[in-house]
Amino acid sequence: MTTALKIDHLSYAYGKKAALDGVGFAVEAGQCCILLGPNGAGKSTLFALITHLYDSRDGRIAIAGFDVKSQSRPALARLGVVFQQPTLDMDLSVTQNLRYHAALHGIGRKEADARIQEELERQGMYERRFEKVRQLNGGHRRRVEIARALLHKPSLLLLDEPTVGLDVPSRKAIVDYVHHLAAEQGIAVLWASHLIDEIYPSDRLIVLHQGKVRAQGAVPDVLQAANAADIAAAFRYYTGEAA
Repeated sequence: MTTALKIDHLSYAYGKKAALDGVGFAVEAGQCCILLGPNGAGKSTLFALITHLYDSRDGRIAIAGFDVKSQSRPALARLGVVFQQPTLDMDLSVTQNLRYHAALHGIGRKEADARIQEELERQGMYERRFEKVRQLNGGHRRRVEIARALLHKPSLLLLDEPTVGLDVPSRKAIVDYVHHLAAEQGIAVLWASHLIDEIYPSDRLIVLHQGKVRAQGAVPDVLQAANAADIAAAFRYYTGEAA
C-alpha cells in the first residue's frame, strides 16, 4: 500500500501547554482512519499542522511522501480538506464555488467542468449546480465541500468533524459516501470525530487524548487491547471519558 500520510514524533505547544506530545501514525491509500478524541484532545492542532497552518519544530509530517515543511507545495497539492467551519461562498452558485477552487489548482475550465460534473453526480447534486449555496441545507453544503476537496484528485482527504450540526440522515449519507470513496476510489481518509457511530468495523482507529495517541489499529484490535465490548467502552478505557 502507498502511505498517504506519515506522522513521526510530532509535538506542539502553546507556550508551556503541550497540545501534542510525540504523536505518530500512518494512513495508507484506501484506508479510512478515524481520529477519535474528546474536545481538547489535540485534534484541531494536529489538523492545523497537517494543513501547514502551523509549523512544528518537533517531528515530521509527510503527505504522499512529501515533507509538509520542506516540500509544502507538492505535499499540499495532494491534500483535500473539509474544515469543521463552512468555507463556501454563500452568494455564489455551487458551480462557481467549485470552478474557483479548480482554478486555484491550475485546472483548466473544460477539465474543471468535467470533474465538477463527476463529483456532483456521485453525490446526487449535479441538478443543483446552478443554485446559490445559501439555498442549500447543511447536508447539501457539506456534499459540495467534499466535492470541492476532491476536484484536484488528492491522495489524502482530511475531514474535521464535517457532520457537526447535521441531522441524522445527512450525517449517515456523508459517512457512507466517504467510506465508499476510500473503498472504491482508493483515497486515504483521516476523519476527526468524537462520534462513535461514525466508525465502521473495518476502519482504522486512532484514539487521541491530552495530546497523546492512546491507542491505534484496526477497530477489533483496539477493542481487544482495552478488553472492551464496544467502541464506547474502549473510549472510556483510553480517555476516562464517556463517548
